[in-house]
Amino acid sequence: MSIEKIVDQALQDGYLTPAMEAEVGRICDTAAELSIEEYMALDRLMGALLTGEVVAVPRKQFINVMEELVLTEAIARVAEIEATSDCTLDLGDIAAYALNRLPPLYATTEEGASYQRTRAKAELQVIITQKVSEGISRNLDQPEFFPERQVIRKEEKKDDVLGQISSLLQTYAHKYEGEDEVQSVEG
Repeated sequence: MSIEKIVDQALQDGYLTPAMEAEVGRICDTAAELSIEEYMALDRLMGALLTGEVVAVPRKQFINVMEELVLTEAIARVAEIEATSDCTLDLGDIAAYALNRLPPLYATTEEGASYQRTRAKAELQVIITQKVSEGISRNLDQPEFFPERQVIRKEEKKDDVLGQISSLLQTYAHKYEGEDEVQSVEG
Protein backbone atom coordinates (compact mmCIF):
# COMPACT_ATOMS: atom_id res chain seq x y z
CA MET A 1 0.00 0.00 0.00
CA SER A 2 1.32 3.48 -0.83
CA ILE A 3 1.76 6.35 1.61
CA GLU A 4 -1.00 8.29 -0.15
CA LYS A 5 -3.48 5.42 0.22
CA ILE A 6 -2.56 4.92 3.87
CA VAL A 7 -3.05 8.63 4.59
CA ASP A 8 -6.37 8.66 2.72
CA GLN A 9 -7.53 5.62 4.72
CA ALA A 10 -6.45 7.23 8.01
CA LEU A 11 -8.26 10.46 7.13
CA GLN A 12 -11.39 8.53 6.16
CA ASP A 13 -11.37 6.34 9.31
CA GLY A 14 -10.07 8.97 11.70
CA TYR A 15 -7.50 6.49 13.02
CA LEU A 16 -3.89 5.63 12.26
CA THR A 17 -3.38 2.02 13.29
CA PRO A 18 -0.01 0.58 14.36
CA ALA A 19 0.02 -1.47 11.13
CA MET A 20 -0.51 1.68 9.04
CA GLU A 21 2.21 3.48 10.97
CA ALA A 22 4.61 0.55 10.49
CA GLU A 23 3.91 0.46 6.75
CA VAL A 24 4.58 4.19 6.37
CA GLY A 25 7.81 3.71 8.32
CA ARG A 26 8.83 0.78 6.16
CA ILE A 27 8.20 2.74 2.95
CA CYS A 28 10.17 5.72 4.26
CA ASP A 29 13.06 3.49 5.37
CA THR A 30 13.33 1.57 2.10
CA ALA A 31 12.73 4.39 -0.38
CA ALA A 32 15.82 6.10 -1.73
CA GLU A 33 13.81 9.29 -2.14
CA LEU A 34 10.16 10.14 -1.53
CA SER A 35 8.09 11.84 -4.21
CA ILE A 36 6.50 15.27 -3.73
CA GLU A 37 3.09 13.54 -3.51
CA GLU A 38 4.37 11.32 -0.70
CA TYR A 39 5.75 14.32 1.19
CA MET A 40 2.44 16.14 0.76
CA ALA A 41 0.53 13.10 2.02
CA LEU A 42 2.80 12.87 5.07
CA ASP A 43 2.28 16.59 5.68
CA ARG A 44 -1.52 16.10 5.54
CA LEU A 45 -1.23 13.19 7.97
CA MET A 46 0.93 15.20 10.38
CA GLY A 47 -1.56 18.08 10.30
CA ALA A 48 -4.48 15.71 10.90
CA LEU A 49 -2.66 14.11 13.83
CA LEU A 50 -1.89 17.52 15.35
CA THR A 51 -5.47 18.75 15.04
CA GLY A 52 -6.97 15.50 16.32
CA GLU A 53 -8.74 14.79 13.03
CA VAL A 54 -6.79 11.51 13.01
CA VAL A 55 -5.98 9.68 16.24
CA ALA A 56 -2.98 7.38 16.45
CA VAL A 57 -4.10 4.11 18.00
CA PRO A 58 -1.52 3.25 20.67
CA ARG A 59 0.29 -0.02 20.49
CA LYS A 60 -0.98 -2.17 23.27
CA GLN A 61 1.55 -4.31 25.06
CA PHE A 62 0.38 -7.81 25.77
CA ILE A 63 1.97 -10.30 28.09
CA ASN A 64 1.56 -13.90 27.00
CA VAL A 65 1.73 -15.73 30.30
CA MET A 66 1.39 -19.15 28.65
CA GLU A 67 4.50 -18.42 26.60
CA GLU A 68 6.45 -17.67 29.78
CA LEU A 69 5.24 -20.84 31.50
CA VAL A 70 5.92 -23.08 28.49
CA LEU A 71 9.40 -21.63 27.96
CA THR A 72 10.26 -22.07 31.64
CA GLU A 73 9.15 -25.71 31.55
CA ALA A 74 10.82 -26.41 28.19
CA ILE A 75 14.13 -24.82 29.20
CA ALA A 76 14.28 -26.88 32.39
CA ARG A 77 13.44 -30.14 30.58
CA VAL A 78 15.76 -29.51 27.61
CA ALA A 79 18.67 -28.61 29.93
CA GLU A 80 18.07 -31.80 31.91
CA ILE A 81 18.00 -33.98 28.77
CA GLU A 82 20.99 -32.32 27.12
CA ALA A 83 23.03 -32.64 30.34
CA THR A 84 22.45 -36.40 30.53
CA SER A 85 22.70 -37.29 26.83
CA ASP A 86 24.53 -36.30 23.68
CA CYS A 87 21.46 -35.08 21.80
CA THR A 88 20.65 -31.46 21.01
CA LEU A 89 17.03 -30.32 21.10
CA ASP A 90 15.41 -27.33 19.38
CA LEU A 91 13.85 -25.26 22.16
CA GLY A 92 11.86 -23.13 19.71
CA ASP A 93 10.26 -26.15 18.04
CA ILE A 94 9.38 -27.68 21.39
CA ALA A 95 7.85 -24.47 22.73
CA ALA A 96 5.90 -23.85 19.51
CA TYR A 97 4.55 -27.41 19.56
CA ALA A 98 3.30 -26.99 23.14
CA LEU A 99 1.94 -23.46 22.64
CA ASN A 100 -0.08 -24.57 19.63
CA ARG A 101 -1.85 -27.10 21.85
CA LEU A 102 -2.46 -24.91 24.91
CA PRO A 103 -4.90 -22.07 25.54
CA PRO A 104 -3.46 -18.56 25.30
CA LEU A 105 -3.26 -16.57 28.53
CA TYR A 106 -2.84 -12.90 27.63
CA ALA A 107 -2.73 -10.03 30.08
CA THR A 108 -2.34 -6.28 29.59
CA THR A 109 -1.09 -5.41 33.08
CA GLU A 110 1.37 -6.99 35.46
CA GLU A 111 -1.48 -7.59 37.90
CA GLY A 112 -3.41 -9.46 35.22
CA ALA A 113 -0.30 -11.44 34.32
CA SER A 114 0.20 -12.36 37.97
CA TYR A 115 -3.40 -13.57 38.17
CA GLN A 116 -3.00 -15.60 34.96
CA ARG A 117 0.27 -17.16 36.23
CA THR A 118 -1.33 -18.21 39.52
CA ARG A 119 -4.39 -19.59 37.75
CA ALA A 120 -2.31 -21.44 35.13
CA LYS A 121 -0.01 -23.02 37.70
CA ALA A 122 -3.01 -24.26 39.67
CA GLU A 123 -5.17 -25.42 36.77
CA LEU A 124 -2.92 -26.03 33.77
CA GLN A 125 0.55 -27.05 34.99
CA VAL A 126 -0.07 -30.76 34.36
CA ILE A 127 -1.21 -30.06 30.80
CA ILE A 128 1.73 -27.68 30.20
CA THR A 129 4.17 -30.36 31.35
CA GLN A 130 2.42 -32.95 29.17
CA LYS A 131 2.50 -30.80 26.02
CA VAL A 132 6.17 -29.88 26.55
CA SER A 133 6.95 -33.60 26.98
CA GLU A 134 5.11 -34.36 23.72
CA GLY A 135 7.08 -31.60 21.99
CA ILE A 136 10.34 -33.09 23.26
CA SER A 137 9.32 -36.58 22.10
CA ARG A 138 8.48 -35.26 18.63
CA ASN A 139 11.76 -33.36 18.50
CA LEU A 140 13.72 -36.47 19.49
CA ASP A 141 11.87 -38.61 16.92
CA GLN A 142 12.66 -36.32 13.99
CA PRO A 143 15.07 -37.94 11.57
CA GLU A 144 18.35 -36.23 10.90
CA PHE A 145 17.94 -35.01 7.36
CA PHE A 146 20.76 -35.87 5.00
CA PRO A 147 23.32 -36.89 7.66
CA GLU A 148 25.60 -38.10 4.87
CA ARG A 149 25.92 -34.59 3.35
CA GLN A 150 29.42 -33.35 2.71
CA VAL A 151 30.59 -29.90 1.81
CA ILE A 152 32.22 -29.56 -1.58
CA ARG A 153 35.70 -28.46 -0.69
CA LYS A 154 37.44 -26.07 -3.02
CA GLU A 155 40.89 -27.45 -3.64
CA GLU A 156 43.70 -25.82 -5.56
CA LYS A 157 43.70 -28.52 -8.22
CA LYS A 158 40.92 -28.55 -10.78
CA ASP A 159 40.93 -32.35 -10.84
CA ASP A 160 40.04 -32.55 -7.14
CA VAL A 161 36.86 -30.47 -7.57
CA LEU A 162 35.88 -32.51 -10.62
CA GLY A 163 36.58 -35.69 -8.68
CA GLN A 164 34.32 -34.51 -5.86
CA ILE A 165 31.55 -33.63 -8.31
CA SER A 166 31.94 -36.98 -10.02
CA SER A 167 31.71 -38.69 -6.63
CA LEU A 168 28.57 -36.74 -5.80
CA LEU A 169 27.04 -37.68 -9.15
CA GLN A 170 27.85 -41.32 -8.56
CA THR A 171 26.13 -41.13 -5.19
CA TYR A 172 23.02 -39.16 -6.19
CA ALA A 173 22.49 -39.25 -9.96
CA HIS A 174 20.12 -41.90 -11.21
CA LYS A 175 21.71 -44.28 -13.75
CA TYR A 176 25.08 -42.51 -13.60
CA GLU A 177 27.76 -44.05 -15.80
CA GLY A 178 30.63 -45.18 -13.61
CA GLU A 179 34.24 -44.06 -14.01
CA ASP A 180 35.25 -47.38 -15.63
CA GLU A 181 32.59 -47.04 -18.33
CA VAL A 182 33.63 -43.44 -19.09
CA GLN A 183 37.30 -44.47 -19.43
CA SER A 184 36.43 -47.34 -21.77
CA VAL A 185 34.48 -44.94 -24.02
CA GLU A 186 37.37 -42.46 -24.09
CA GLY A 187 40.03 -45.17 -24.69
